[in-house]
Amino acid sequence: MSRLAEITAALPVPAATFLAWMEFQKGASEATVAAYAVDILEFETYLRGMGASLERPSEITRQMVQGFSASLFRQGMARSSMARKLSALRSLFRHLLRLHKIEADPCAGVRNPKQDQRHPAMLNVDQVFSLLDEKPAEAVAARPGDMSADDVFLLRDKALLELLYGSGLRISEALGLNVNDIRPESGHVQVMGKGSKERIVPLSDASKDALSRWLSVRDRVPPAHGERAAFLGRRGKRLDRRQAARILEGRAAEAGIPQHLSPHDLRHSFATHLLEGGADLRAVQELLGHSRISTTQRYTHLNMEALTRIYDAAHPLSRKSDKKS
Repeated sequence: MSRLAEITAALPVPAATFLAWMEFQKGASEATVAAYAVDILEFETYLRGMGASLERPSEITRQMVQGFSASLFRQGMARSSMARKLSALRSLFRHLLRLHKIEADPCAGVRNPKQDQRHPAMLNVDQVFSLLDEKPAEAVAARPGDMSADDVFLLRDKALLELLYGSGLRISEALGLNVNDIRPESGHVQVMGKGSKERIVPLSDASKDALSRWLSVRDRVPPAHGERAAFLGRRGKRLDRRQAARILEGRAAEAGIPQHLSPHDLRHSFATHLLEGGADLRAVQELLGHSRISTTQRYTHLNMEALTRIYDAAHPLSRKSDKKS
């Protein structure tokens, strides 16, 4: 039994039915459904300590939701994690409201904790060049008959990082790709995004070269049980998030990049560099697979912050101390 199935089995029927609706009707990814399941089970555990349960959703009150939020705060939980858990509960109770299982939403009026202003790490162009250094991969590709296992995986790592930055994919999208989703010769990749929405994303010239090199040697990693994943781990199974994060961390260290990097930081850098280069906001929205333009607009806000800092540092009239009457 999978971890998701175990959690669902421990939940009352109204919650388990909601998760099934998310997966099969709404088309949410397994990772999203599993995250919601964990959050809802935590809420159910809290309710049982008070003699309540989602088995009787009409008895759940706003005070109970607020009490749950306060308990998370006392545990020292990150505000972003608290907000995610409350978001899961809002989705659950909106669903129950639509089904007329409850008469009022107990999450109504419950606010998220104020979030810390944190932005993803941003690479400058020189750092991107260092991270995606072409020389090692070119040297390996030049000796196809004398290639070690480490050489094969160097080509894999290069292809993955080029794809994350060059096409701005989410890490889940990149790792979810199968071999037949990637078409280097035609210059695009077919991606399954959030909400099971497909989109076609163009490949940079560097990505096309890197992917072609990797796919030409992929079969040297024996796939487990006919695994069709584009990116394989050393045991022939689909590469997972933790392995991808380690690949990026190792490459960043080799490139002398001081800040901690996550795969999402490459996507963030991709979008920011496009906008800084004059790309149309709607075009960037399409490339990123954002359903709302407001999500993409956050990158323009960050660009303005950067421009303001440059202005304040360089302009002779930007500081009061420099102004003279």
